[in-house]
Amino acid sequence: MAKHGKKYLEAAKLIDSEAVYEPSEAVGLVKKAATAKFDETVEVAVRLGVDPRKQDQAVRGVVVLPHGTGKTQRVLVFAKGDKAKEAEAAGADFVGDQDMINKIQQGWFEFDVCVATPDMMSEVGKLGRLLGGKGLMPNPKAGTVTFDVAKAVQEIKAGKIEYRLDRAAQIHAPIGKVSFTEEQLNENLKALIDALNRAKPAAAKGVYLKGIAVSSTMGPSARVNTATFK
Repeated sequence: MAKHGKKYLEAAKLIDSEAVYEPSEAVGLVKKAATAKFDETVEVAVRLGVDPRKQDQAVRGVVVLPHGTGKTQRVLVFAKGDKAKEAEAAGADFVGDQDMINKIQQGWFEFDVCVATPDMMSEVGKLGRLLGGKGLMPNPKAGTVTFDVAKAVQEIKAGKIEYRLDRAAQIHAPIGKVSFTEEQLNENLKALIDALNRAKPAAAKGVYLKGIAVSSTMGPSARVNTATFK
C-alpha cells in the first residue's frame, strides 16, 4: 500500500471513499481536496464493461472538451506546399517535412501532438519506433492523419483529447485544471462521457459504464454516480 503524506491524508477526509457522488459534488470535492502548490490537473478514470482483448470491443476516439484542458498543446504538422502554409496559418507551432523528420531522428521532441497529411505518412512511418513509443504517432482514428490540417490544428488547440482503452478496460483522460470552475469541469466531464457512450461497441454486452472516478494530480479520488450519464 502506498504511503501518503499528512496533506493528502487530511484532504482524503473530505471525501468518503465508499460514497458515490453526483458529478457536480464530486468535482467540487476534488477541487477542495487539491492541496499541491501548482495548478493540478483534474483527471477522470472510467471503467468500461468491455473486453479489451477483443478487437470488436475496442474503445478509442477523440473529443473536443468545451473548455479545453488548461494546457497549451504544441502541435507539429508534417506537410508540404499549400498544406504546410495552411497549418502555419491555423496556428501550428512547427511545420515541415523531411527537415522535421531529421530533427526527431536526432532526438528532438519539443511538441505534444503530431499531425500529418496522408502523403507524408510513408516518410513519417519511418519514425514509428520513436513516435510510437511516446504515443505521438499520427493516427487516422485520432484525426491526426488528414489533409484538413487547419481543422486538425484548430481542434487540438481548442482542447481536443484522445481517449483509448487500456488493458484493464479503463479510460484515463484529463478534463481540466483545479483552477477551472466547477461548471467548466462538469461540462468537460459530460462531454467526455457522452463521447464514450457514443463510442460503445456493438459487441459490448451488459453494463457499459461500470465506474467513474475523478481526482486531481496529487489528491484523492471521488466516485461518480454512473447513472447520471445513462
